[in-house]
Amino acid sequence: MAVAGIAYFSMALIAARFFISARRASLPAFSPSVSILKSLKGLDLGLLDAFRSHCRQNYPGEFELLFGVSSLDDPAVSAVRQLQAEFPDRSIRLIECPEKLGTNGKVSTLIQMVPHAQYEYLLVNDSDITVSPNYLARVTAHFAPQQPRPYHKPPRPVGLVTALYRGRAHGTLGSRLESLTMATDFMPSVLVARMLEGGLRYGLGSTLAVSREALGRIGGFQALVDHLADDYELGERIFQSGYRVALSAEVVETSVPAYKWRAFCDHQLRWLRTVRDARPAGYTGLIFTQGLTLALINLIASGLSPLSLWILALSFFLRLSLAMTVGAEVLGDHQVLSAIWLLPLRDIVATALWIDGFASNTIVWRGERFEVRQGKLHRS
Repeated sequence: MAVAGIAYFSMALIAARFFISARRASLPAFSPSVSILKSLKGLDLGLLDAFRSHCRQNYPGEFELLFGVSSLDDPAVSAVRQLQAEFPDRSIRLIECPEKLGTNGKVSTLIQMVPHAQYEYLLVNDSDITVSPNYLARVTAHFAPQQPRPYHKPPRPVGLVTALYRGRAHGTLGSRLESLTMATDFMPSVLVARMLEGGLRYGLGSTLAVSREALGRIGGFQALVDHLADDYELGERIFQSGYRVALSAEVVETSVPAYKWRAFCDHQLRWLRTVRDARPAGYTGLIFTQGLTLALINLIASGLSPLSLWILALSFFLRLSLAMTVGAEVLGDHQVLSAIWLLPLRDIVATALWIDGFASNTIVWRGERFEVRQGKLHRS
């Protein structure tokens, strides 16, 4: 099993190199009009700066920003009002979405926002996402019509574009471990899945750019209103409907809350149990991503044999290489180097949480307890 972990690290390094090579390709000039939809609840760290980054786009096409809140008493409303004052030339609208249409509040808000959106292409991302000035241009370019190649089947049209992300930690150990997990564990697994499956079959909440045609084909956001992993479900359903899910070369940044230990574990277990519910076989296979922990267990089980020491050394070397390649080179995460000493602790904790992920279907989300069954949320 430790050798299988080494094989996974090697495969993830190859997948990262493929992605680095592919993102050097030039993109077609295609700048359709876009409606950016953001569902808000409360004030996150750096929220206003994240909003500002969306207003400073070098984008030749038209775009608008729509912010949805369940109540105008929400603290996030003040940030939107300030944004409107700072950028009077941008189309920025605040929409009250008071109806609770299902257990997923974010999707419930999105359903109520869509009728207010003017444009054919919709882009949904989390409220705390910070983007570069070329974000919109790089994401929407993937929707450009593809020319058919002689003697080849017509390519699937792109129905959804998503993007990788890095985390900006805030002080606490839990926040730093969460950010390190994104850069050195979750993002490598996304790149491996993309390589093995010939493309992605799910979306990432950091960016979900979708055409109205593709969204309508799956029944709109209404089909996702009781699902916790709405980003995963959106991508999977669009793929099943005959479209392609494209991964943009753009990398965005999310703000990681200053998690205390319990909150960090709850957040990790929420993600793990959601994955186990959606892809049981894939979740079981995550054991092979725990190569460093497996090598440590092998070292103890073998009584510190020379072979086990060699396996641990190779595993550690590949683990560090993967962390630096994906974290620093692919994601541009400058925090990885300063937090690299936490990697063994992170991997051991991750293995323990993976085991705990089998214990139940219960998750904690926004202070409430739910059970995840067949992708849907049920109050526990």
